[in-house]
Amino acid sequence: MSKTLAQVHALLLVSPTALSTEDLMAQLKISRGNASMTVRELLDWGLIYKELRPGERREFFVAEKDMLQVTRCIIRARKRRELDQMKRSIDQLAALPGDAADADYRAFHTALTDIQQLANASDKLLSRLMQAEKSWFWNTFLKLFM
Repeated sequence: MSKTLAQVHALLLVSPTALSTEDLMAQLKISRGNASMTVRELLDWGLIYKELRPGERREFFVAEKDMLQVTRCIIRARKRRELDQMKRSIDQLAALPGDAADADYRAFHTALTDIQQLANASDKLLSRLMQAEKSWFWNTFLKLFM
């Protein structure tokens, strides 16, 4: 996550009203291109929404305020961009032919299997977190630290 992405998200998160791209540019002193690209990425992540105002040509944006929903959006985006891609690559590597009698191949295949198991467990955990109800999530999370 880039610095500008975090700044724009934080500004929209704490803002009591929807902000336009021009508002973001002025408050954060960033270029129009940077603001537009950042807003587009935050929209893709599902972390912000467009707010339509009758008679206004400008677009206004508001951040998702529910922290559990924010967490779900971040998990979904990171899972899609990183974990799913890694799992596909590992599956392709695991499908490569090799000589099971070769010690190097066995060591490689063992390490690959361990990584696959961790990736699959992480995938299941993240999928459950994305589906979790608010009360279950916070109760379970707090039990870890109390």
